[in-house]
Amino acid sequence: MEVRFSIEVTSQLVETQKVSLDYLVGSTDILLDKNIVSKILDIQKLKENDRQHVFALLDAFLKQTKLQSIM
Repeated sequence: MEVRFSIEVTSQLVETQKVSLDYLVGSTDILLDKNIVSKILDIQKLKENDRQHVFALLDAFLKQTKLQSIM
């Protein structure tokens, strides 16, 4: 059985369920946290040089965290 929703209903489902459209329609099994997505969008708006600094800090933190988890 095929189910079709209007854009408005789909948008409301995404918002109320706090999931991405990809997750809702089964295109991914990764549930993205809205706060993380919001921060990524904010980073994307930064100047290129500032983005590089943010990603360098993030890369360093993630590398350190991964190293600590294997020790």
